[in-house]
Amino acid sequence: MKNLVLLFILGTTMLSAQDNYTLSGSIKDVSNGETLFGASVFLEGTSIGAITNEYGFYSITAPEGPYTLTISYMGYTDIKTDITLDKNQQLDFEIKEFATQLDEIVLTAEEPERVSLRKPEMSVSKVNIKTIKRMPVVLGEVDIIKAIQLLPGVTNNGEGSSGFNVRGGAVDQNLVLLDEAIIYNTSHMLGFFSIFNADAIKDVKLYKGGIPARFGGRTSSVLDIRQKDGNSKNFALTGGIGLISSRLTAEGPIFKDKGSFLIAGRTSYVHLFLKAAGEKSSVNFYDLNLKANYNLNKNNKLFLSGYFGRDAFDFNGNFTSSYGNMSGNLRWNHIFNDKLFSNASAIFSEYDYELGLDIFEFDWVSSIKNYNLKYDLKYYASNKFKLDFGVSGIYYDFDPGAIAPTTPTSPINPLQLDQKKAFESALYINAEHTLTDKLTAQYGLRYSGFSRLGGQAMADYANEQPVAYNNTLGIYERGEQIGETNFKKSETIKNFNNLEPRASLAYQLNEFSSVKAGYSRVAQYIHLLSNTSSVTPLDVWTPSGQYIKPQLSDQFALGYFRNFKDKAYSLEVETYYKTTDNRIDYLDGSDLIGNNTIETEILNGESRAYGLELLVRKNEGKFTGWVAYTLSKSEQRTLGGNAGGPGINNGDWYHTAYDRTHDFSVTGSYQLNKKWSFGTNLVFQTGRPVTYPNGQYEYEGLSIASYSDRNSDRLPAYHRLDLSATYKPNRKPNKRWKGEWVFGLYNVYNRKNAASVSFGQNIETGANEATRTAIFGIVPSATYNFKF
Repeated sequence: MKNLVLLFILGTTMLSAQDNYTLSGSIKDVSNGETLFGASVFLEGTSIGAITNEYGFYSITAPEGPYTLTISYMGYTDIKTDITLDKNQQLDFEIKEFATQLDEIVLTAEEPERVSLRKPEMSVSKVNIKTIKRMPVVLGEVDIIKAIQLLPGVTNNGEGSSGFNVRGGAVDQNLVLLDEAIIYNTSHMLGFFSIFNADAIKDVKLYKGGIPARFGGRTSSVLDIRQKDGNSKNFALTGGIGLISSRLTAEGPIFKDKGSFLIAGRTSYVHLFLKAAGEKSSVNFYDLNLKANYNLNKNNKLFLSGYFGRDAFDFNGNFTSSYGNMSGNLRWNHIFNDKLFSNASAIFSEYDYELGLDIFEFDWVSSIKNYNLKYDLKYYASNKFKLDFGVSGIYYDFDPGAIAPTTPTSPINPLQLDQKKAFESALYINAEHTLTDKLTAQYGLRYSGFSRLGGQAMADYANEQPVAYNNTLGIYERGEQIGETNFKKSETIKNFNNLEPRASLAYQLNEFSSVKAGYSRVAQYIHLLSNTSSVTPLDVWTPSGQYIKPQLSDQFALGYFRNFKDKAYSLEVETYYKTTDNRIDYLDGSDLIGNNTIETEILNGESRAYGLELLVRKNEGKFTGWVAYTLSKSEQRTLGGNAGGPGINNGDWYHTAYDRTHDFSVTGSYQLNKKWSFGTNLVFQTGRPVTYPNGQYEYEGLSIASYSDRNSDRLPAYHRLDLSATYKPNRKPNKRWKGEWVFGLYNVYNRKNAASVSFGQNIETGANEATRTAIFGIVPSATYNFKF
């Protein structure tokens, strides 16, 4: 593979015209030295240009001669400079944000939020942090995960639920990366807030489809989040004081201006209010973001970043739990020459969960860790051809759970579930190719492998079936275990390999519109075991192996994109169809907690999702925002297969828990004057699929409920309206301290949206009753934010 790539690079270099020269460099913010991802660099009067990568690097190649070079990034002042290309050159630029005028306020959306007609990217959304901070939020906590749920094709399971769902997929089918490190749980306080501190974040990019070949391992989406590098010009403080938490970020130059650092901390103080109110229970969370970088020389740069976050709960001292993420990443950027850029990363991630039940005198601990090495290169062969290629390897350490008695008199015996090891590797190559003036293609191939490693005993079952159908009772049961096989650490339990092709096309109809099409295949080798509609900390990850197959997803998408009135408005319409093989499904009444043979509780099924997405944006003026609508369906089917029987839900297709027929949202921001600005969200969603009882019968004096088909009912529709107002007091232009007040109303008309509906019998009357549980009514908030 390496030799083929080198031959290809050599060939493309030899084919380049002898009088072509390359201009390369980086684009940064003049105020803080942050590199800008997505800045446009082009030569006026030509079709030659480039977009900066994640590290602000660009490279363009053009024939010898004089040019006017233009650098632009929405929200920033354009730079134009005359250059003469008579040799290869390296030019770095710093650009500054627009200055706000007293007599006229015109806001613009950030460039990445606008429609790129020529770029063959499909189903990709980039939301700027400034836009996210203007959105109304519950209890004043700026939330990146809640913000992306206002985009078409993205939902969740309601208030107080963890994670997010993309195009009918499950939470575990999303690859969430923070500075390239895998994040396994994105929530604080069991889903009320996300773990991402917006003050420490620079870029947020969501791939719903058309996933580039450099990403793999999840079948629904990739959420790529990048932390700020830190202010390399001046020491600065940023923070905020809210109703339930406060945050503080410090950043500045280090190593005699050869690098910079960032430290961002956030903590809650709900437990202090509970204590003052005389409550014995407590709830709190914290997180810490760290980042530092150092310029070895103009061609080499080191980055070190980390995240540490944790939640802790104590319910009257009888029940305690805590969970958290931890990650670290050491990266090395190297520029070989003006055409070849590389990044090498060594990454560590861990997620763990702890549970204590004092009444039963035991503790429960589970975790997942991974160690990741990756090397990525980008070769700018010419203005019309760019090549990405790289390799990665991830070592997984799964600890599904250990129970330890906390006292000598505890009735609980120690138990350690089998720890599992696995290794995932990948090799990829991806090209972006301008075929004609109107047609651009992106195509690539990812080769992935997964090995379930030994070092444990595996149960053997009759007929190799861990699940068997009982024809007499009409139910699925645990298969007959006939022994076990001990695998040494040096042995491999199971190997998997998959080719994952990716391709997309963009055809520009005219200067205002284009059509795009895309296809991607993605393999997922690890799975989250959860038979609840919302992810909980008790859920555990497990690798593919003898009885659990990798998920394989194929997605097709077609879209129409258009800009109006010189990009002041934009329209995006996409339709998609996605299938997933080997999707885990759970038997009725399955028991997943503390189960050492989880394969006896599941069957491998399939899922499909399809829909139409519409996004209309207003990008300029005092009022900016968007309207998003999704019409979709998400279904699952699990046949009996070799286990026999009809399958789950009689082998019929049924709605997944993530199915939303209609999903409509309006997001807007209005700048009244220099002091006041306002934001709003309006959300409507079809209710989540659930299974209700449809009857009951008496058995030995007990009332037993019978149920309808799986997920054949729905909760009531979900809708709410949020409002926010931001007030910036008068301040002197040269004063470094800058403050603002943010006032919010979440769920303005106090809608009691159902989180669940439970059924029971009234003890006094004997009548059956349905009880709706709602989490939030109207929630006011106030936050003071500051910069120094």
